[in-house]
Amino acid sequence: MRSPVRRTLAGAAVGSLVAAAAVVAAGTGASAEPGTLLSQGALTAASSSEADNLGPRFAVDGDPGTRWASDPSDDEWLRVDLGASYALDRIDLDWEAAYASVFTLQVSQDGTTWTTVADVTGGTGGDQSYDIAADGRYVQLVGSERGTGYGYSLWEFQVFGDGEPVGPTDPPEFPGDEVTHHEFQANCTFSHFGHDDPIVFPGEPGRSHLHTFIGNRSTDAFSTLETLTANPETSCTVPHDRSAYWFPTLMKGSDPVAPDIALTVYYKSGIDDYTRVVPFPEGLKFVAGDPTATLEEFRDGPGAVEGWECGDSSNNWQIPDYCAPGTELNIRYQAPSCWDGERLFAPGSEHMAYPVAGQCPLSHPVAVPMLEFKIAWPVDGDMTDLALVSGPDQSWHYDFVNAWDPEVLRRLVEHCINGGLQCDPRGYDLYKPHRGAVMDEDYELIEP
Repeated sequence: MRSPVRRTLAGAAVGSLVAAAAVVAAGTGASAEPGTLLSQGALTAASSSEADNLGPRFAVDGDPGTRWASDPSDDEWLRVDLGASYALDRIDLDWEAAYASVFTLQVSQDGTTWTTVADVTGGTGGDQSYDIAADGRYVQLVGSERGTGYGYSLWEFQVFGDGEPVGPTDPPEFPGDEVTHHEFQANCTFSHFGHDDPIVFPGEPGRSHLHTFIGNRSTDAFSTLETLTANPETSCTVPHDRSAYWFPTLMKGSDPVAPDIALTVYYKSGIDDYTRVVPFPEGLKFVAGDPTATLEEFRDGPGAVEGWECGDSSNNWQIPDYCAPGTELNIRYQAPSCWDGERLFAPGSEHMAYPVAGQCPLSHPVAVPMLEFKIAWPVDGDMTDLALVSGPDQSWHYDFVNAWDPEVLRRLVEHCINGGLQCDPRGYDLYKPHRGAVMDEDYELIEP
């Protein structure tokens, strides 16, 4: 049996990820020694997965103890995106007990037109190796007949060729540190109300329903990256965060309710391998949530965390009729955190996607911070006269335009998210003070 190259899930250096993101759509080749392992840590997709911990990425993680397992049907496939086009010379398969007796191995430059490089019948599982000669970026296994009553299951799917391998560099080790979080906070107070929406109705003041704005105090219908970065006034704790955040206003009868505390916007890893998260590009903007969602869509949507809550009442998919005196109504909702690597905005926010089974999909390969809004309003007692201006309680959504100082955002992402910390707005983890901070008490960058 060959000896698989081991690589931890946290094995890719951030610098390598940034470089990979830059070429993900370029399709250019690279040259190195033949027989270079190219597939380890690559993006993957599959026709199905038996469970989240049996997803396709586990077939390329370099760990022979993890695996991909499909649903129990004949027509299933596993696909790998190498990130660029390479001259390929070998594919190795390490089957678990559930194997394919009939399958093909295919290579493609564009993920659409495929060339078969191996057509296998009478497969018996175990370790199988196929010498090939093809150029391509995408490689897939397509099963057509199972060898058992189960689905297909691979410990490892390895593709070799000429190219630069992704180095198995582990993140720095800090003795005694256990990674339980990978996040930092942006704390922002209420800024203003306005019938503006620079994403949905740019340049059309008064066109939108009433929004509640936090962050950049200049945000209006005419806001752009240039106007936001030019305005130093922000309601966020960190003055380097001039981003715009807004959401539909909560009404109590005919009166808008203004939040009266610093609201929390978490910047987290939305994927399992938090070391792969890179900063937002300047000017990226999107809308999280669906204003037309039904109760079921809101409840089951990938962005819902706890829905509406107050006091001990959580997981509500509509505003509770009553909240105990002294509590506050709040809502938590996560944004998509996988970017297509090309567009700063697309209609319907189609340039963004949610992770699938712990990794970004092939269509949106760049992992950026996952925003999680936790918004609170000073209301309690009888809540039956509360309503969102956008419609039903399930119409909750929010908007974001990135206008961070790029260097500050980069440092926070690398130190807190990639570093596996639970950071405050300065990039300081109270529970791991020896790890330091990104900014001092005056919110100025500390020299690395």
